[in-house]
Amino acid sequence: MFTGIVKDIGKVAAVRGKGTSQRVTVRYSNDSAFSDLAIDESVAINGACQTLVALGDKTFDVDTIEETLKKTTLGTLVPGTPVNLERALRPSDRLGGHFVQGHVDCVGTVLGVHDLGGSREIRVNFPEEFQPFVVPVGSIAIDGVSLTVANVKENGFTVAIIPYTFENTTISNLKEGSRVNLEFDILGKYIARQQELLNNSGGNSGKISEDWLTGLGY
Repeated sequence: MFTGIVKDIGKVAAVRGKGTSQRVTVRYSNDSAFSDLAIDESVAINGACQTLVALGDKTFDVDTIEETLKKTTLGTLVPGTPVNLERALRPSDRLGGHFVQGHVDCVGTVLGVHDLGGSREIRVNFPEEFQPFVVPVGSIAIDGVSLTVANVKENGFTVAIIPYTFENTTISNLKEGSRVNLEFDILGKYIARQQELLNNSGGNSGKISEDWLTGLGY
């Protein structure tokens, strides 16, 4: 579990193919936040939860499997690419953003970046089937950055970016046509799932409960 508060902008040091997967080496610069990394812990790379499999001198390796490559932008990483980094949430941490699982729902496309003087506004398009998960003033993670939806229109939404976030994440690299990892608010996804079950139940509350628990993995 993460919060969407980026702790460092890392840089891809190497990408090596491994069958249908790839191994990625990432170099970090924030020693205070990443110096005590351990193999088998989770780090969010551009919002995608990855497991550390090797450690080096200010570097770590992750194996990105085929399923992740299909659903995220991690397959486009090349040496030199800057990436947002966040370590997993500890129960004692302040929750400065929102609950982020690191499970990317889809890839969106930036339609435009507008400089508003004191801030910037970014408009993002996304697949139509995910529209129920986006609401005005709701939470969303873009490349692992916790942001608030300013407004929603058709299959797109806009977010306002404060200068600090713009300067301290890879959001500053986005432009029209950029592809970004999107993770919608987990609460919205559960509510949408429950509503779907209600609509399909035909009034059978027992069936609703059974399907709802099954959907939660019980």
